[in-house]
Amino acid sequence: MADKTKVQRELAAQLIAETERLVAPLGRPVRFMEVCGTHTVSIFRAGLRQLLPDTVELVSGPGCPVCVTPDRYMDQAIAYAGEPDVILTTFGDMLKVPGSVSSLNEARAGGADVRVVYSPLDSLPIAMANPDKKVIFLAVGFETTAPTAAATVLAAEQQGLTNFYVLSAQKLVPPALRLLLADNEARVDGFILPGHVAVVTGADAFAFLPREYHMPGVVTGFEPMEILRSIYRLAQQTAAGEARVENEYGSVVRPEGNPAARRLLARVYQPVDAEWRGLGVIPASGLMVNEAYQRFDIAAVQPVKVLPAAKKTACRCGEVLRGSINPRECPLFGKGCVPEHAVGPCMVSVEGVCAAWYKYGGGRFHYGQ
Repeated sequence: MADKTKVQRELAAQLIAETERLVAPLGRPVRFMEVCGTHTVSIFRAGLRQLLPDTVELVSGPGCPVCVTPDRYMDQAIAYAGEPDVILTTFGDMLKVPGSVSSLNEARAGGADVRVVYSPLDSLPIAMANPDKKVIFLAVGFETTAPTAAATVLAAEQQGLTNFYVLSAQKLVPPALRLLLADNEARVDGFILPGHVAVVTGADAFAFLPREYHMPGVVTGFEPMEILRSIYRLAQQTAAGEARVENEYGSVVRPEGNPAARRLLARVYQPVDAEWRGLGVIPASGLMVNEAYQRFDIAAVQPVKVLPAAKKTACRCGEVLRGSINPRECPLFGKGCVPEHAVGPCMVSVEGVCAAWYKYGGGRFHYGQ
């Protein structure tokens, strides 16, 4: 084990040195964006930012689904939770996400029936046991989790459940990358592409990056060495003025992705324009339950009116998600906004950029120690 660790550390040092050699002639720092929140956490946990030379900057993107969920969706969820005949089911990291004036935690403290589940499928036994209640699952996520939500809708249909619904805020990653490149605010030289998303979509879903924007990308796993190899690959392309999508996660990601998961998405959902926190409304970037399964869409079956509320805060989560600033440039970071008392969603989720910076930002490299 000690020999293996030594070899890994030597390989890491070689990759870093070679990356520095490649980008040095450019005469400027290069910026690579990790899109996935899990990548952000992995990078900080291993201390990779501290290991990389000053000529390589990693910037975090909008890869945390909880973080990009807008206030309006949370206000809708809280409004439904306030109905006496509703049981709301959700992943735990949604409880603290602030809406305009409240959160699900506060709604639950006020008597709302809000239950934490570990899978959308966990909602179905709750619906069976409570036939007089509407059981609403908060379907928040990217292409990674959307197939499971779609499968739950199909399972509810098969079981004859008429009291199960979803409130969908599923998002699609490629349209968000298009927006970032169109406004050029993030000023990136390449993308560390999300491995989990690509398992479903396939690496080919990102082929537009080099084709339309001459932008390199590497589909990446989550181990430190996988991330370092991806950074090295991006440095190679940037130094040579090349752009292509490479696959560093070939053990699980295929060019075409997962056909079964993609069929599930196509059967239950349809793309729609969707609002992203910090990015605004992005065309065809969301998933809405289609007409064939609309009876499972609570927003279609029983819409709620949510009055827009002005929310004044110094939180700069939106700019962090665009890669415009890092969390330490937010005046609330580590002061008025900490994980225990988060002001913005970037500090709420374990995959949130601000939460990762707060927990690991000062850490040193400890991979293999």
